[in-house]
Amino acid sequence: MEDLNTLLTGLSVLAALIYGLGLTGRPPSMVRTIVKVAAVGPIAIIAFLSGTPWLLAAGLLLCAAGDAFLAGDPKRWLPAGLGVFLLGHILYIFLFQEMRDPALEMTAPQIAGAVAVGVAALAMLAWLWTALGPMRAAVTLYVIAIAVMVGSSFLLPLVYWPAMAGAAAFMASDAILAGALFREAKLFGSQRLTGWAVWFLYYGGQLAIAWAFLRQPF
Repeated sequence: MEDLNTLLTGLSVLAALIYGLGLTGRPPSMVRTIVKVAAVGPIAIIAFLSGTPWLLAAGLLLCAAGDAFLAGDPKRWLPAGLGVFLLGHILYIFLFQEMRDPALEMTAPQIAGAVAVGVAALAMLAWLWTALGPMRAAVTLYVIAIAVMVGSSFLLPLVYWPAMAGAAAFMASDAILAGALFREAKLFGSQRLTGWAVWFLYYGGQLAIAWAFLRQPF
């Protein structure tokens, strides 16, 4: 089992590097889709084989499916990709709620983080609002879901801190992607830098969420 997990981890990291450094910004293709799915897909398999809560493996699997949609033409596949990622966020919300300890009170940094997430979500929606057009309802629902997902991660015991960091990175990636898609905003005016930030924040976030649970005994 350990050898298989090592192999799958290597495949995941290799695919993430190939996609991030070589395929972001490239036109849609079957190779681009396969490589993108091969980054998060193996993490889902590792989570399943390692006996972590099924919600983690299912959430990762849905996100890998969302990656497949978003690797294609966004004008055609963006709604489907948003829908699949929305389901993934919902599973993460249930996962974080299931693993929280009701007896533990939130610390001041956790409360501050949750408030900051809510403010950031509202600010992002306000910034995107006039550019969303027919996607307004779908994007609003998605932003609410990811904000709740990140806020829910802050309810976890502190031993799960990588999940908190990963969820925040996931939201940051989506914010940069939304700005690029709907407002044509680029980090420091660079398309390449924007693509790297979107991908590596997303992949790192998924890796951190998975690691938070893989490092715990189940």
